Amino acid sequence: MKRLMLMMGVLALLVSCKPGGESQKVEKFEMPAVEDVAMYQVNPRVFAPEKSLNAVAARIDSIKDLGVNVVWVMPIYPIGKIKSKNSPYSISDYKAIAPEFGTIEDFKNLAKVCHEHGMGIILDWVANHTAWDHVWVKDHPEWYTHDEKADTIVFPAGTDWYDVADLNYDNKEMRAAMIDAMKFWVTEVGLDGFRCDVADGVPADFWKEAIDELRAAAGERKLLMLAEGNRVDNFTVGGFDMNYAWDYKNALVKVWEGAAAETLISADTAEYAKLPAGKMKLRFTTNHDHSTEAVPCVQFGNDQGALAALVATIFPHGGALIYGSQEVGYPETINFFKYVPVDWSAKPGVRAEHKNLIGLYNEYPALRKGKLTAYGDKDVLLFEKSLDDESFLVAVNVRNEAKSVPTPESWKSVKVKNVDKNEDITLKETLELAPYQYLILKK
Repeated sequence: MKRLMLMMGVLALLVSCKPGGESQKVEKFEMPAVEDVAMYQVNPRVFAPEKSLNAVAARIDSIKDLGVNVVWVMPIYPIGKIKSKNSPYSISDYKAIAPEFGTIEDFKNLAKVCHEHGMGIILDWVANHTAWDHVWVKDHPEWYTHDEKADTIVFPAGTDWYDVADLNYDNKEMRAAMIDAMKFWVTEVGLDGFRCDVADGVPADFWKEAIDELRAAAGERKLLMLAEGNRVDNFTVGGFDMNYAWDYKNALVKVWEGAAAETLISADTAEYAKLPAGKMKLRFTTNHDHSTEAVPCVQFGNDQGALAALVATIFPHGGALIYGSQEVGYPETINFFKYVPVDWSAKPGVRAEHKNLIGLYNEYPALRKGKLTAYGDKDVLLFEKSLDDESFLVAVNVRNEAKSVPTPESWKSVKVKNVDKNEDITLKETLELAPYQYLILKK
């Protein structure tokens, strides 16, 4: 009997660890509202040197365990070989997958297991340019931008992206072919939207046409459209749901370099002043581009500084992003043009705190979308978040030395719960914070 029970226990463990994560299935998947998005960016090249889509699916339980609800997968299409840098953003076929990453069936399986775990899945889309060996270059040269003599296709102006050919959005046939390719991933593969690369390089009226057709093709399913861009007409005309919070990230770096903490409040206000109602900024401490230059645990001082930067990023206005590798405090830059192995068992404490912070983000709506009331200080980012009957005071020491800040009057002598540490405390005249310490206090 003992042996039988042991065998049953082992079998249960194997089932729960099965690639694709059978242990956490949901009955029916629905995309989260845009203001509730907690996104995880997948760079397949940190998961495996080959068949990496299967490697991502095998880690789906671990990804879901962080509390995210949308998975963004970087480009997995065949990569151009002419003038190649091995960049996944140089695409030679919009309706195929590079053998390095797997097959269409592998991607369908990844979409399936994401949905079973209650997570949406969006895919990078590169509409601004193609690889030089894309079939369109040979069959439809008029679909591309040419030089002044009109006899040579050019790469995107103002860039060093010589491995790609710039597309001509004055050509209606090319637009129709692009939309047809995007529809393929929504209708045939089950995709839940796109992160659109260099969205500002493509006319907003194309995005409106594409997004309208994609949403019509999706039927009752909600799609999430994320623009890598900063143009307001991507919202007002194009129909995107989110775009990049570049200005906030730039302000974050400046604050960690010595600028006043209250600079972040100004950056937050400025970004949202430009946004139409119901639209969101995607806030991040890093992504695939930024991690080629500096990773969070280096850029923000150390692991604790990186966590403090994350708190300062996702709680003022929501729109959270985790780039796959930052949750284990990966210490070196990542060149996404090649395979870079990541030790997913490294720094379990850092991973646990990422899970904890995203858990609080999900548990308390006030923290991600409540009204923000700021208290200015040069060394401590201090703000209140309130929604309905929830009120929080968030304090983030942005310096690698102990700091104190006056407690706001309405919070003095109040008994609160430090939800990050699950402990009750009574606030005094000042908040005392250790280097890079943060407090998330609930009335």
